[in-house]
Amino acid sequence: MRHDELGDVYCSVARTWSVIGERWTMMILRECFRGERRYDHFRSKLGLGANVLNDRLRVLTEEGVLERVPYQDRPVRHEYRLTAKGADLYPVLVALMAWGDKYENDVPPVQLVHRACGHAAEPRTTCAHCGEPIAWRDMTADVQPTAW
Repeated sequence: MRHDELGDVYCSVARTWSVIGERWTMMILRECFRGERRYDHFRSKLGLGANVLNDRLRVLTEEGVLERVPYQDRPVRHEYRLTAKGADLYPVLVALMAWGDKYENDVPPVQLVHRACGHAAEPRTTCAHCGEPIAWRDMTADVQPTAW
């Protein structure tokens, strides 16, 4: 199956990966979560060619993850702002970061601090009903008959 066909599969993972699964997409989103919005910043920070960056920003905008907003009239320039749909990807980025901290770095390059209490944050997945931490072995899946 080709990457561009994933969006047609009745599977939430496949459909999500069709939006964020290109190799530079999460790096662009990382910069957005750091407060960056400008094309020139993305290009210089990530070292991307214009064609790759333009394509990723186009997809993220078309998918409603980012919003393209003018910030200057002459010449017209745009910035890219996270939408609510984009902001909902924050736990995904944090989960990837936590995995990288555990398995890919001896010393984590970034420490997240919870503003409300001032302490280092440790991301974890919990059950929305009871609040208990969950892991894959704690879960069962009720799969729809037509799901992939």
